[in-house]
Amino acid sequence: MGRYEEWMREAIADARIALTTGDVPVAALVIAADGTVIGRGRNERELHQDPTAHAEVVAIRQAAETTGDWHLTGATLVVTLEPCVMCAGAILSARIPRVVFGAWDEKAGAAGSVYDVLRDRRLNHRAEVVAGVEAQACAALLLDFFDERR
Repeated sequence: MGRYEEWMREAIADARIALTTGDVPVAALVIAADGTVIGRGRNERELHQDPTAHAEVVAIRQAAETTGDWHLTGATLVVTLEPCVMCAGAILSARIPRVVFGAWDEKAGAAGSVYDVLRDRRLNHRAEVVAGVEAQACAALLLDFFDERR
């Protein structure tokens, strides 16, 4: 098992915690260049009634606080679901050079499915995208969540 898979499995475990708050089970980790977790987040929109409390934004905020710097230039963001446009903007603003995600988001994804904000050459910063890591496990978590609500 490679490091991306290992990190994604950790994110999947964190995503399950979001279920206890009624939030969509998505989680993100920000990993420093040395491999340590410097930021951890899960969806907290329902918990805090905050539309910006997506897993990626929560993890990026924590990583910036941990490092004392909003420039996360050596980091990798690992997230269970393809980032949306808002999260892609936050990733680029934080200068995160690599994003690893699990499941594709065919309705709102901004890393290659609906949009490709993270690799848009018109922007001043771009990120490498590694897609589909532990995709089945990430997708199953989301499918189970939404099936229970129907």
